[in-house]
Amino acid sequence: MSVTVEKLEKSMAKLKITVSAEQLEKAIQNAYQKNKGKIQIPGFRKGKAPRKMIEQMYGKGVFYEDAANELIEAEYPKAVEECGEDVVSSPKIDVEQLEAGSDFIFTAEVALKPPVKLGKYKGVEAPKMDIDVTDEDVDAEIDKQRNTNARTVDVTDRAVQVDDIVTLDFEGFVDGVAFQGGKGTDYPLTIGSGAFIPGFEDQLVGFEIGKEGEVNVKFPEDYQAEDLAGKDATFKCTVKAIKAKELPELNDEFASDVSDFDTLAEYKEDVKKKLVDRKTKEEKAKREDLVVKAVIEDSEMELPEAMVETQQRQIVNEFAQRLQMQGMNIDQYLQYTGNTVDKMIEQVKPQAIERIQARLVLEAVAAAENITISDEEFEEELKKMADQYKMDVAKLKELMPESELKTMRKDLAVQKAADFIVENVKEVAEKKTKKAAKKADDAEAETEEKPKKTTRKKKTEEEAEAEEKPKKTTRKKKTEEEA
Repeated sequence: MSVTVEKLEKSMAKLKITVSAEQLEKAIQNAYQKNKGKIQIPGFRKGKAPRKMIEQMYGKGVFYEDAANELIEAEYPKAVEECGEDVVSSPKIDVEQLEAGSDFIFTAEVALKPPVKLGKYKGVEAPKMDIDVTDEDVDAEIDKQRNTNARTVDVTDRAVQVDDIVTLDFEGFVDGVAFQGGKGTDYPLTIGSGAFIPGFEDQLVGFEIGKEGEVNVKFPEDYQAEDLAGKDATFKCTVKAIKAKELPELNDEFASDVSDFDTLAEYKEDVKKKLVDRKTKEEKAKREDLVVKAVIEDSEMELPEAMVETQQRQIVNEFAQRLQMQGMNIDQYLQYTGNTVDKMIEQVKPQAIERIQARLVLEAVAAAENITISDEEFEEELKKMADQYKMDVAKLKELMPESELKTMRKDLAVQKAADFIVENVKEVAEKKTKKAAKKADDAEAETEEKPKKTTRKKKTEEEAEAEEKPKKTTRKKKTEEEA
């Protein structure tokens, strides 16, 4: 296999990949072996017909497509490795020559990593981290735990209240006609959960068990079912049962049940510590995001469209994988939301662009500051991963392809670059705060020394402006207030 690179405009390139005739012949033979069992030739048992006989009957190129796919899948990654270019998109493949006895030639049009002209990345302005965990925050976190450990009790002596769990029969009507999907039987609903359209659950408050009532709502304009969007609807509802949550009492016994601590005071202290840790991580992530966006804004780069499209598809694929982990496939999600894959790909385009830009500027910072990952640091990260999967580091390395190990090292360098610019922001922010405070003190001192003169000057300017243009100024002020 040999490869040549033709550089195109806007960080695009065309790889011309040539595979020997011998390799092509092997691939055609593989395609014949794979498919012969599906082909019936008169005079031969199924799967026993010679290749030449099949080619005579169905055409010389009957196995070309499978052979080409096999070679492209095997040789394209090798070509990318050999050419030494930083390819950042899926390839657009075009077959130039495919004939038995000749070399197999195909091209791959790809995006290359675009150049980045870095702007300011040291001393980027960002607000100070505000890590403040109040007693109310701690109580709210503990209440979540109490709700998780609450038991439900049947309620028979009162009407529905907020936070109750009701068993509900309902049927919806638009213009007096029942609509599809608007009926439910023995439906469990927590009042105040927001599971139904706005206004529905609020109107169930006060319903009594066994008595039918009506709930009147308006479907949102952007409702997924277009035939219902923006329309008024009436639901006939019957509450069949009411359950209420009974929270455990907040005491030492509760603390020992839900934690490793014997007293409520110790448990609260631990909750507060964890909240501080969580909020610190969240604030750090916010700060990093702000700083990276500032660096992007001050830098210059031109993203190839193919690179953006590849990232868009990757984001949608990641989303589909997360859905699968939750027990739902992408087709079910699209049916439920009324969306399409093409629409989703277009919707995530801004996110894809932002993700690419962030990666590029951080890689540029790593290069500018000569940020690398030592073997010790890399081994430490591998050990963390191995511990997570409960296996030896050596075994993990065996299972991970070389390309994944290289990507992992790059990812660690990128994160190190992000830490670098955030650390610099902190240092600059502290200095700037002191400088700003000194400037404010000086201004206050000057005001105290010359209060009358400053006030008089301002008043004189305002009076002069009012005398020169009284009507125009008044009209302008009134217009602003009206607006």
